[in-house]
Amino acid sequence: MLEYTKTVLQKVSFDAKLFGKELKKALERLLPYEIVELRHWLQLFIIDKPQLQQSLAYLKA
Repeated sequence: MLEYTKTVLQKVSFDAKLFGKELKKALERLLPYEIVELRHWLQLFIIDKPQLQQSLAYLKA
């Protein structure tokens, strides 16, 4: 499920609002250890995408 989530997030990364929506859905589906892995992946993925920086707030909630 984690790999599927990464694929979806990559495909919707053009739209920050849609990205946030998909990230919230993913956080409801993933297991706790997958969320930790997703957090690490996301931090690397959004380094060059400043419009997606706000999505990190979903991981802190």
